[in-house]
Amino acid sequence: MASYNRIILCGNLTADPELAYAPSGIAICKMRLAVNERVKSQSGEWTERTCFVDVTAFGNQAEPCNQYLSKGSPILLEGKLRYETWDAPDGSKRSKHSVVADRVQFLSTRSEDEQGGGGAPAPRPSAPAASAPRPQATKPSPPPPPAQTEDDENLPF
Repeated sequence: MASYNRIILCGNLTADPELAYAPSGIAICKMRLAVNERVKSQSGEWTERTCFVDVTAFGNQAEPCNQYLSKGSPILLEGKLRYETWDAPDGSKRSKHSVVADRVQFLSTRSEDEQGGGGAPAPRPSAPAASAPRPQATKPSPPPPPAQTEDDENLPF
């Protein structure tokens, strides 16, 4: 039987992201996401239930997360679930599920987070354009027609 491990979550960060680097130099960004769900109680009242999820982004996803996101930032992420176990200081076994993010979509910028707005993140500063014009691409010349052979003259078409 085949397995499939994908998860898509949309929520808000509960704290500023924390960036670190592995000894190999790979960037690692740890975040905590709050995902809210509206549920109707038995009495008919709507209440909100919150699920807190630990998220880790690696490599090319990690540094932009640290640079552009902060506490309260709304994000949409796609990744996979990971089950972690460890021994607590008191000797008990502990475990939890977390998410390894493959893609993180920013749903607002830092300045919009502070103002309560939404939208796309501010673009990264880019290098200034070179003053020299770019050379124009030239079309390749068509290949020469194939050489005609004696057999070609005897074809019925």
